[in-house]
Amino acid sequence: MTKSSKNSEKSLETISEKKLSRRDFFRKTAVYSAGAIAAANVLSPVKLRADDPAIIEEAQWGTKLGDMVTKNLYGIPSPYEHNVIRRTTDLLSSGDAYASVSMCPIHELQGIVTPNGLFFTRNHGGTAHVDPHEFRLMIHGKVKKEVVLTLDDLKKYPSESRIYFIECPANGSTGWRGPQFNNLQFMKGMMSSAEWTGVMLKTVLEDIGLEDDAVWMLAVGSDNAGNPRTIPVEKAMDDAMLVWAQNGEALRPEQGYPLRLLVPGWEGNLNTKWLKRLEFSDKPWHAKEETSKYTMLQKSGKAIRYFWANEVNSVITSPCPEKPWTHLKKGDMIEIEGLAWSGHGTITNVDISFDGGDNWVEANLKGLVLPKSWTRFSYITRWEGKPLLLSSRAIDDTGNVQPTIDQETSAVGVESIYHRNAIVTWEVKSNGEVNNVHIRKHNA
Repeated sequence: MTKSSKNSEKSLETISEKKLSRRDFFRKTAVYSAGAIAAANVLSPVKLRADDPAIIEEAQWGTKLGDMVTKNLYGIPSPYEHNVIRRTTDLLSSGDAYASVSMCPIHELQGIVTPNGLFFTRNHGGTAHVDPHEFRLMIHGKVKKEVVLTLDDLKKYPSESRIYFIECPANGSTGWRGPQFNNLQFMKGMMSSAEWTGVMLKTVLEDIGLEDDAVWMLAVGSDNAGNPRTIPVEKAMDDAMLVWAQNGEALRPEQGYPLRLLVPGWEGNLNTKWLKRLEFSDKPWHAKEETSKYTMLQKSGKAIRYFWANEVNSVITSPCPEKPWTHLKKGDMIEIEGLAWSGHGTITNVDISFDGGDNWVEANLKGLVLPKSWTRFSYITRWEGKPLLLSSRAIDDTGNVQPTIDQETSAVGVESIYHRNAIVTWEVKSNGEVNNVHIRKHNA
């Protein structure tokens, strides 16, 4: 055979290989991929079918042009994510849609930043729509220079961006006396976390000057309810902020556009929206002039009046009643994941129990770990198809440990729905179903 004929045969073979059908190519690829996956650890139970239409057939969306760039100039989620929304229930609002709450789908979120369209809302007189050109913030009382500031005036100060959570003090109230919802969103959805941009309140106050005897600050909104709240000057001069942006864009109306007060880690009701006035005084205001803080009634008949900071807390978000393990097979690798947070500081540890608190293992903290912000935790294990009682327990850098239900009850009683931060337990059945249950005592 001549050299030229050998080259011709080689060229024919090359052409023949190039004529392999798309289907044959993907069948071969699938067989190779299955072998590669078998060598992996987490995905070892995965089996690929060489004739899977999702692999060998061209996807219909790849056969035509997609939407024009000019469609939906303000982006919206994929229609396939239609289930990831805030939810409401009349049980938490007494049927009043103006003074109500919408719950954040925390079981569907990733990371520690809540998208603006999913951030929980709590209003007292409906959502106000404020013209930013007519907006004014008055700061008066025990200050050396009383001022009325426009939004542009505030934006002349140096701005900062910080990630903090906001939590309603009634978050977890649906488990006040016992399991009421078999649903994480309605149990713990009165909270969210975001990156806030604005000016530190102390920067403004240092500029205008506080009187030496200024002890209290009254914050009032411009909405129908006003929501007047008093806050100690120490907090105003610490990490409180006047914010005009959330997650990189201007505040949305339901979050207080164009300006709200942010008091990191403290009760959500203190973070006054649609802010219009800050007044400083040397004494608390009369009860008729401001509905200050939520109180905690004790068995003795006395109440804890000042209960500002949200306590150390955590909850497992996967699995949960909305995201069970019913699709898993015995031997599958799984990631137990959740959120931890503390209004007192930074999360340092999260423990997980598989037996309702008899024994604990330490979870991993993942991603950013910031003060007064959500913190993600994770634990990788294998699903054995056995019943579990899954619990999480958080600890912060001030030494606070998330309490058991009995410990919480002994400290704050059972007559108040506020500041419920006891350990949450999920019952995971052998078929992967998940239910909300109460375990009153856990081992240390």
